[in-house]
Amino acid sequence: MNSSVLLCLMVMLVQLWPCSLSTQNSSAQNTVQSFTPVRRVKRSWLWEPLFVTEEQISPDPVYIGQLKSDLDKQDGNLKYILTGEGAGSFFVIDELNGKIYVTQKLDREKKPFYTLRAQAINRITKLPVEPESEFIIKVRDVNDNEPQFLDGPYVATVPEMSRTSVTQVTATDADDPSYGNSARLLYSLLEGQPYFSVEPKTGVIRMASQMDRETKEQYLVIIQAKDMVGQPGALSATATVTINLSDINDNPPEFQQRLYYMSVSEEAPVGTTVGKVFAEDRDTGDNTAMDYFIEADSSGVFDIITNNETQEGIILLKKRVDYESQRRYSIQVKAVNRYIDERFLKEEPFEDTTIVKINVEDADEPPVFTLENYMMEIVEGAMNGALVGFVTARDPDDDESPIRYSIVHSTHLKRLFSINEHNGAIITTEPLDREIASWHNITVTATETRNPEKISETNVYVQVLDVNDNAPEFPKNYETFVCENTVSGQLIQSISAVDQDDSAEGHHFFFSLAQEDTNSSHFTVKDNQDNTAGIFTGKSGFSRQEQFFFYLPILIQDNGTPPLTSTNTLTVTVCDCDTEVNTFYCRYGAFMYSLGLSTEALVALLACILIFLVFFLAIVTIRQQQQKKAPFSEKMEEFRENIVSYDDEGGGEADTEAFDISALRTRTVMRTHKPRKKVASEIQSLYRQSLQVGPDSAIFRQFISEKLEEANTDPSVPPYDSLQTYAFEGTGSLAGSLSSLGSNTSDMDQSYDYLADWGPHFKQLAGMYSSHRTVGD
Repeated sequence: MNSSVLLCLMVMLVQLWPCSLSTQNSSAQNTVQSFTPVRRVKRSWLWEPLFVTEEQISPDPVYIGQLKSDLDKQDGNLKYILTGEGAGSFFVIDELNGKIYVTQKLDREKKPFYTLRAQAINRITKLPVEPESEFIIKVRDVNDNEPQFLDGPYVATVPEMSRTSVTQVTATDADDPSYGNSARLLYSLLEGQPYFSVEPKTGVIRMASQMDRETKEQYLVIIQAKDMVGQPGALSATATVTINLSDINDNPPEFQQRLYYMSVSEEAPVGTTVGKVFAEDRDTGDNTAMDYFIEADSSGVFDIITNNETQEGIILLKKRVDYESQRRYSIQVKAVNRYIDERFLKEEPFEDTTIVKINVEDADEPPVFTLENYMMEIVEGAMNGALVGFVTARDPDDDESPIRYSIVHSTHLKRLFSINEHNGAIITTEPLDREIASWHNITVTATETRNPEKISETNVYVQVLDVNDNAPEFPKNYETFVCENTVSGQLIQSISAVDQDDSAEGHHFFFSLAQEDTNSSHFTVKDNQDNTAGIFTGKSGFSRQEQFFFYLPILIQDNGTPPLTSTNTLTVTVCDCDTEVNTFYCRYGAFMYSLGLSTEALVALLACILIFLVFFLAIVTIRQQQQKKAPFSEKMEEFRENIVSYDDEGGGEADTEAFDISALRTRTVMRTHKPRKKVASEIQSLYRQSLQVGPDSAIFRQFISEKLEEANTDPSVPPYDSLQTYAFEGTGSLAGSLSSLGSNTSDMDQSYDYLADWGPHFKQLAGMYSSHRTVGD
């Protein structure tokens, strides 16, 4: 029915073109453009439906239709010509009868139709007898293309334990759906039952049941897409869908052990890790996060924390354990999911519990004091050996080793206290004074005698209790002044008192004048009843000439038990003043009076001191200027070479030519230069002493030795055997001066026989001069 309608439409589309008949002879056949009028004829194309089936394979051309003109019945001299798409290659026409054939295999998916043009001409005249007509040859589809999944591979992720759509797969078919429903695809599930299903027309994959990720985490589903279902020649294709199940928190934590055994030493400090517990959770990610709790522990000795990386429960020591007190503990530990899915909470609680038994291991512990700190009291001033208190420690172990006590740290405390090493009794070794120290902090150690390495310490705080052993006194030295013109009853001083003792009820002092006070008629004391008192004048008018100072003995009594009284002397100075007391002049006058000097004498003394200072400064200035000048001029230097250096050579030498004796001194030994002393004053004083003592005096010998040492160590000074020193040889010397500068006669004229009478010390000198004289004679 469809082909006949299409054929009628194509016939109606054919247009008739006019053709012209030539009246000329055959020689004019090549001139189609003759002026002879052309006769128009009615179009009369007739053909069968033009369809061709794709994929036809035949060694001979296949007839697909015929173009037939009505004029062909009249003369039979028509020739058919075919042009257009595929003419000559895919399609050919029989020129005589207009039959069209297909010569090659066609593919509708590449080209579904071809547009061709047909024309009928006269064989003899070569002129068209039918106008050119355009027609279409359609390629009829066959099911030669299988469906294709163009979006694969498919991967989908869905939560476990849910019933929802997973994903949608879509296949395409290149065939024409109008022919045999070849492109109408139906989807089916080849693998994946019974967990998944697929909708046949849409390809939507759904979860058919609740699946547990912990059982299987990944599924492979195979989907088939098929065309022309139920007909021969149907084609199909498959696609694989990978479906992953995401985790939900549908599993509670679960301990693999229902009973844990652990142990801890009694020496372990607080915070020690006792052990670990672990509850397994089959979920993944954050769904495995859990918290551990100690649910049953009446002792409160242990604590537990969660390791967020390993999800382990770490049991810690919260308090110290004691093997002798309790050797075994039993606690219950609970593990609870941190993030809970409310959908599964109704089915079962997301937690689990286990029992942990902990054994305490015995260890050799140090001694334990009965108290962490000891507070003791003792009255100040207690005699040596007074008992302060006891400290007690015990060995917590079963063997109960004996304990030895000692005081450590400050040697000062050891001097004040001692302890009995056997019973821990603390006693005083010196009387204690609360006013020096009201508290003493003693560190006492307890050591096991069997194991001296086990030592414990404790603090003993000793409070020294106060006794009333300090009398009250003035807080400072009062400077009290009274004017000569003062009137009776005038307040000249307010006084108070202090007490080093500590009164529980508060200090209260009583002030009064001593009974033996001879100045009681001049001054009075008024107690203000507030720990202060006022000193008032008892008469009008005082005279400095009569009495410059008044000494008032003030009695101060405290309220201690028993009460103590002290006498404190208040000095009152009489001042020469008009209306108000000038303390500066009063102090000045009191100072002068204490020295026994008048004002005029003091002025004279100050003037003398000033003159002495001026004179001293002048002397210092003159000496500094003299020291800046050169000690010798050039002439004095020449004189020193000829006189002083000659004198250095010693008396009795025949050679009078001076020379520098410093060149003869040894230069291999460097002596430290000592600055020259001012020997002028020393020589004069020693000279005066030499007139009174002889050469055997120790003072004189020391002087000679010091000057020799100075001359030997200082190259810049002349030798000690010189004119400057021979004058101080001493008056007791029988030899007199040995210097040659003072001799009036020459060596040749002088007799030296007396040298033999001087004793053995001058024996060698006497021999030298005796031989010299013999040679001269």
